[in-house]
Amino acid sequence: MRKTYYLFNPGELSRKDNTLKFTPIQEEESGIETYGQPRYIPVEGVGDFFVFGSLKASSSLFNFLGQNDIAVHFFDYYENYTGSFMPKDYLMAGKVIINQVEHYRDKKKRMSIACKFIEGASYNILKNLQYYNRRGKDTEPLIEDIKRYSAQVNSATTPSQLMGVEGNIRQTYYDAFNLILNDFEMNGRTKQPPLDEVNALISFGNMVCYSFCLRAIHHTQLDPTISYLHEPGYRRFSLALDIAEIFKPIIVDRVIFRVLNKREIQEKHFDQRFNKCLLNESGKKIFVQALEEKLAETIQHRSLKRSVSYKHLIKLECYKLSKHVLNMEEYKPFKMWW
Repeated sequence: MRKTYYLFNPGELSRKDNTLKFTPIQEEESGIETYGQPRYIPVEGVGDFFVFGSLKASSSLFNFLGQNDIAVHFFDYYENYTGSFMPKDYLMAGKVIINQVEHYRDKKKRMSIACKFIEGASYNILKNLQYYNRRGKDTEPLIEDIKRYSAQVNSATTPSQLMGVEGNIRQTYYDAFNLILNDFEMNGRTKQPPLDEVNALISFGNMVCYSFCLRAIHHTQLDPTISYLHEPGYRRFSLALDIAEIFKPIIVDRVIFRVLNKREIQEKHFDQRFNKCLLNESGKKIFVQALEEKLAETIQHRSLKRSVSYKHLIKLECYKLSKHVLNMEEYKPFKMWW
């Protein structure tokens, strides 16, 4: 199985035969940057690189990465996703793209798909709250509120109305975080920048989830710029945002609850500066390790009758959507059954 590598203070990435040479930057007390000990990674074992910080690499290296189907996802110092280098779309099919556009332009077809994304997301959110309610966290009032909002999904007539319903569900869900978490408080959802530790984890985790959804789409014949819930726009792969709605509660949020309640991540793992709260490097390493462990976890798939990892579930979701736009099989969002 090909692995995901997270590069912090990445320095320089180069090729040496069939191996990737990663030379990290080490900053001395004087402020002068020096390179640390190089690390060699066999190319056959690499699926993706997540790059946090500045990376030095040549065009010939990116040619090599593209030939070996290796994607590179870039994040800036403030943890914002800035873009991806993706290998050539060797699976791209004109018929699928035409059908994707048709399902977008037909209002009824678009709303049908968009409603499915919210249906799956709200169901998985409720599963999280029910799990903690059984453990004495008293999320019952919020569960009832979300059920009431979820009942409005199918009565929405436009994507903007549907996004309003989704916003109410999310806001109510985030109100439960202070009940679930032991030592940290979330003072409402804040983005760009996140203002507290919980928001920092949500923003960081959601961007990683978005990147994994983008990579899964790339392994199908779907076009990541044609979406149904989020409005397609410039300079973003909005279909990845659609699909991420389903998986953020069961991957990102579950990991956040774990690392904070088990004190794997503590106050020392955050930097508060310039009215922003961000994970520091040690905090990021702990968090991405926990995310990787979650993605590698397996469940017994009801339809396939075999063990499937959470990471593979994202790819299966893309396949289901592809079959839907090709009018082969109605799309049904992934819902937790445990």
